[in-house]
Amino acid sequence: MKKRWSKIIVGFLLLFCLSTSFAYAFNKVSETENNSEKNKIIYLTFDDGPSYNTNNILDTLKEYDVKATFFVIGNQIKGKEEILKRIKDEGHSIGLHTYTHNFKKIYSDNKIFIDEMLKCQEEVYKVTGIKSNIIRFPGGSAKRLDKEFKEELNSRGFKIYDWNIDSGDGINPKTTVNKLFKRATESNIKSKPRVLLMHCDNVQKNTSKALPDIIKLYKDKGYEFKTINNETPEYHFPLKK
Repeated sequence: MKKRWSKIIVGFLLLFCLSTSFAYAFNKVSETENNSEKNKIIYLTFDDGPSYNTNNILDTLKEYDVKATFFVIGNQIKGKEEILKRIKDEGHSIGLHTYTHNFKKIYSDNKIFIDEMLKCQEEVYKVTGIKSNIIRFPGGSAKRLDKEFKEELNSRGFKIYDWNIDSGDGINPKTTVNKLFKRATESNIKSKPRVLLMHCDNVQKNTSKALPDIIKLYKDKGYEFKTINNETPEYHFPLKK
């Protein structure tokens, strides 16, 4: 009789341990899934505005209730002040993309590059009242940004942002809508969060046409759309040695 009761007690103990183990495993899986969901963030970024084509981008963003970040060129602002104001008024973020976007000039000397960012910053402030400190190197910071230059930029309050997904519209403005969509939504990108590079000047007409489907796909996959601001951790290519 004692042996029988011993077996019953052991059985109950085993069941208890198994149920506890399953509960723990389930909680760990749920925790992993939740962490995965938290990492599903995308930053839509648009370079080279403001332009009249920027309005088409803004119309789509408004329709889908999505916010984005616009890295603007200082000498493109004159005559398009209302577009820049619209970017601000509709809750998007504004970053600096130099004053001239002239590669030969801006990359000839670090001081010239900084002066260009400061001049762009001033133009943005005059129109919007925003003193933006977020910057993007034209063509990206790869092979242009070293430790010393980064420290100098950071000491002036600038924060640097590159990208980990390139839609390809800057390489070839005539890239088809289908190709833009495929490149902008490629699934083999391991970096998180996603930072998508697009352009909004007058040359890239197909970007605004591809944008609705790009937004819908990321929404369907549960991504949260965020804007880059002064609180966003820097994201740039590896520093030049």
